[in-house]
Amino acid sequence: MIDKTKFTSIAMGTLLAFSGITDASGIVIRHDKPVENYLADMHDFPPLATFYNIGVHGTLIAPEWVLTATHTVFCLNAGQTIKVGNEFVEVESTFSFPSYELGGENDLSLVKLSRPIKSAKPAKLYRSNDEVGKTVWFIGSGGTGTGLTGQTVSNEENNGVLRKAENQVLSVTDSDLRFIFEPGNEGLELEGVSGNGDSGGPAFIKDGSDYILLGISSRANSEDKDVGEYGVEELYTRVSTHIGWIERVISSNESDRAKISSLDSFLHPGMTDENITEICQSISIKPEG
Repeated sequence: MIDKTKFTSIAMGTLLAFSGITDASGIVIRHDKPVENYLADMHDFPPLATFYNIGVHGTLIAPEWVLTATHTVFCLNAGQTIKVGNEFVEVESTFSFPSYELGGENDLSLVKLSRPIKSAKPAKLYRSNDEVGKTVWFIGSGGTGTGLTGQTVSNEENNGVLRKAENQVLSVTDSDLRFIFEPGNEGLELEGVSGNGDSGGPAFIKDGSDYILLGISSRANSEDKDVGEYGVEELYTRVSTHIGWIERVISSNESDRAKISSLDSFLHPGMTDENITEICQSISIKPEG
C-alpha cells in the first residue's frame, strides 16, 4: 500500500518546475521543538549527494559510486551533473535493482560516477540484521513543516536548506525498514520524517568518524496521512539485505552489470520520451561559477 501523494509528487514537481513551481518537500519536524535544532550542513553527513535543484539525494558508498532509490533516477543519464559532497561530477551510468517496479519494494539503484570523489569519505554499508530498535538520522534539503500540519513550506521557499532528524526502526522486511513519525513523549527529542524531496536520502548512524548507511528513503505507506503528518508510516529500502547485489554490481564489468540490473529510466506518470529532456534540463544542478 503506497501513499500516492508522496510517490507522485516528485514527478509533479518536475512538471511544475517549468513555471517556477515545485512540489518537493524536505525533513518534517516536531511542532514543539525549535526549528533551529533541526538545521544541518554537509558536516552532518559529508557523503550526501544531491541530484536536482528540487532536492532528491543519494549516498556516496565508494569513490565512484552513489547509492539511491530507483524512483529518483529518471534524469540520471550519462553526462547529467550532480553534486556529491562539495564536488560537481557527471553521471556515467545507472544500474537499478532488477526486480524493482515503480512504487514498489527493492527501491534501490547504483549511480556510477565519471570520476572518483576526493572531498568526501564514502559511507559504510550496514551489514547486520539487527536494525529493529536502532535510532538513526535522516538528512535532506527541500521544504518543511511539522507533524501537526505536514509539509507547508515548498522547496522553492526553503531555498535548499538542509535539515536532519532522528527516528527509530520499528520493524523490517526483506526489502524495507519501517518508521512512524511519533508525536510528543512517544517520539525522540528530534523526531522527524522524510518528505518527497528527501527521496533517495540516507538513514544513517555515526560510529567515530565513520558514517554507516542503514536505509534509503523510498516511500510513505499511509493512505490516510499527508506527507509528514504525525502517524505517517515511512519505508526506507533496507541496505543489509541488498549488500550482495550492491557488491556484485560494483565489482563487475560494464557488460555483467547490465545482466544483473535493470537499465530502465523509470519515468514517473506525466513524464514521456517527448518531455523528459525538457524536464531534466529544468531541474538540473548547475555547477557554480
